[in-house]
Amino acid sequence: MGPIGVFDSGYGGLTVLRELVNKLPQYDYLYLGDNARAPYGTRSFETVYRYTLQCVKWLLLQNCPLIILACNTASAKALRTIQQKDLQSLHPNARVLGVIRPTTEVIGKHTSTNSIGILATNGTVQSGSYLIEIKKFFPQVNIEQEACPMWVPLIENNEHETEGADYFVQKHINIILSRNKAIDTLLLACTHYPLLQEKIKKYLPPHVQLLSQGNIVAESLKDYLQRHPEIEVAISKEGKRSFYTTDAPEEFNNKASIFFGEEVEANAADI
Repeated sequence: MGPIGVFDSGYGGLTVLRELVNKLPQYDYLYLGDNARAPYGTRSFETVYRYTLQCVKWLLLQNCPLIILACNTASAKALRTIQQKDLQSLHPNARVLGVIRPTTEVIGKHTSTNSIGILATNGTVQSGSYLIEIKKFFPQVNIEQEACPMWVPLIENNEHETEGADYFVQKHINIILSRNKAIDTLLLACTHYPLLQEKIKKYLPPHVQLLSQGNIVAESLKDYLQRHPEIEVAISKEGKRSFYTTDAPEEFNNKASIFFGEEVEANAADI
């Protein structure tokens, strides 16, 4: 038995982990942030796949029977290949899941105008993953995407609550809403973006709702574990949380609490 592995290129996945812990506190969780090589959002498919696979291998060595890629870029650019090509030889009984599929399975239920906006990193937008997956479940939905390249650095440098951040938030909200005035649902398709939630709401018309992924992913995982008892029984259940980073643990600890909502103490992961 082992913990649920939660992986992100940096800190953003901690917003997902926080919801997983809230919803499913009985399980053990091991978080890995590849901070030394973050951000992934601007990197090529091949690079994101290579980095993500290395981190998945490390988590499997920590005896994680289930791994959540709590990173939209990794989910978009690496998940499918790892599931189809690598997992059988690495650990056929383990499972690797992402954050895009759970979100796209339900997002169409939130719109009454069949018009949705996706706010994401360059890498996620360029992958087209949300367009492809949403169309599978809700072919009638119109989708607009907007890359917000400044949002992650603003958050990671703790500038997201400053007046300077307002410019970049308002800019991208105005752009995406101007493309389709029927949009009534906006998805924060980056796990960093929930930290900008209150600022984003300032620039949204009252009829536009804002969705973040943490709660959706947590609900989906709860359902998944009920449907896959063979995975559920392999997860240790002592309510433990452990944190690892590929960069300096002291730096990780300083910023992690912004995302996780409480102090953390990380260890160094050699990958």
